[in-house]
Amino acid sequence: MRKNTVKEIWQSGGAVLNGWCSIPSSFSAEIMAHQGFDSITIDMQHGLVDYQTATTMLQAISTTSVIPFTRVPWNDPGFIMKALDAGSYGIICPMINTVEEAEKLVAACKYPPVGFRSFGPIRAKYYAGGATHGGGDYHNHANDETLVIPQIETREAIANLDDILQVPGIGGIYVGPSDLAMALGSEPRKGQNDPNVVEARKTILEACKHHGIPAGIHTNSTDVAVNMIKQGFQLTSVQSDDRFLMAMAKQEVGAIRKALEDN
Repeated sequence: MRKNTVKEIWQSGGAVLNGWCSIPSSFSAEIMAHQGFDSITIDMQHGLVDYQTATTMLQAISTTSVIPFTRVPWNDPGFIMKALDAGSYGIICPMINTVEEAEKLVAACKYPPVGFRSFGPIRAKYYAGGATHGGGDYHNHANDETLVIPQIETREAIANLDDILQVPGIGGIYVGPSDLAMALGSEPRKGQNDPNVVEARKTILEACKHHGIPAGIHTNSTDVAVNMIKQGFQLTSVQSDDRFLMAMAKQEVGAIRKALEDN
């Protein structure tokens, strides 16, 4: 089976740069995948992406060596299994608050006897299974190569974090900074530097280090991404495809208007 290079980066102590796709377009995903990211996440929670489009985006990402992840809308086995069957190498799942929810997430991602994932890797067997075996070895290695990444973004999740991190099969965690800030009574964006939010983030990171579980986080700028990596986060998502598009378009339009006004 095709190796998950994200795991290899983590095992060497490195940090993963993760792209984020919210635009429902295989072309957008293909462009993102050619920009040097280690992994790309297709966002089916807040992005405008349905399953058919997500599949074409996974196909586009596979024109590169970039590892494809999917953020599913919820901790629902149906969504999770179909994303994996389509070739995703990792599931990021929002709002995991308890050990029971974490166990349910792992079980949906793993084949028996570890979990209850149903057999039928319709595209994964071609993308990940290995051409020399006709895809036949996928199920033998998928439990080891695919990553289960719950999002920690509420007070309840932080209170249960030590136990969640001990659930067998958890491969990493992901901080949703906006939801975390809101859960702690702050603004979703501006409030991320409030002392209570910073302390919660520190608590999450220290717990992950204690258990040897890589921690990831979404960031809104280069400076924040670099700072999070220096603090110890081993996966940083840098903005998203729609924000890159917006920022560059705004910059170019503004520059043209200013140049015309100056003349």
